[in-house]
This record gives sequence, C-alpha cells and structure tokens, in this order.
Amino acid sequence: MPRRLLVVATASVPAAALRASVRAHAGEDAELLVVAPASDISRLDWLTNAEDDARTEAAGRADELAEAAPTDNVESRVGDSDPLKAIEDALRSFPADELIVVTLPEEDAAWLEQGSAEASIASPYPSHTSSSRIPRSFELTATQ
Repeated sequence: MPRRLLVVATASVPAAALRASVRAHAGEDAELLVVAPASDISRLDWLTNAEDDARTEAAGRADELAEAAPTDNVESRVGDSDPLKAIEDALRSFPADELIVVTLPEEDAAWLEQGSAEASIASPYPSHTSSSRIPRSFELTATQ
C-alpha cells in the first residue's frame, strides 16, 4: 500500500527538492495531496474576505508542486488562508502518513505564515479531529 503524504506549501520550492523529499519519505509510489494555503494576503484583505488574488496564487503554487511530484497519484487544492487550518482541513479528508511543510524562512514569511511550520510540526494533528493517527512532520524551507 502506498504511503500517503500531505504537502502543505505556503511557498514554492525547486522541483528537484520536492521530488527528493517525497522519494525519501514516501517513495516513488506515494499518494500525495498538495495543499497551498491562500496565506499571502494582507490583514485588510483578510478582514474584508478579499482573498481572490491570494487563492489564485495559491492554486498556481499547488498545481506547480503537484506537477513536480515523482508520482502520478497526486491531487492539488487551495487551502484556508490560515496554514494550520489548511492542514487540519486536509487531514480530515486525507489521513496522511507524513506531512511536509514548505515555507519561506521566518523573516520572509507573510503574517499568517509566521510560526506555522513550527506549530504544525509541534502539533500536526489538532486534538478535536477524528483520526487517532498522527503523521510525522518534516519542514522544507523555500528560498526567494
């Protein structure tokens, strides 16, 4: 049975780095879900629910990373603007064996992304979700 890998990306990463990480953690036959949170959004746009541009950018990032995956068994989608909520939502429908979080370095992250990688690795599975499986987490840092 293929391993299930959730990739949550608030930033892009070189295709070779993603492929290497997926192969190392889940193998060539992995089942992948790539979720790109719509987190590159200003506070004003977030408060007024003007997320269209952020969602469009996130969709492009999710599709780009899905295309780079070393497996054909991959799906991509846009997640919530809050990266932790996006992880929680994805894990409800895709019980992953492992989680890879792709982020910018903390000093370059958007305000909604700051601390999200550390928080997801520290507590990747919110306590009120139904699954008892807690996936292992790995961080892959993107560069600008």
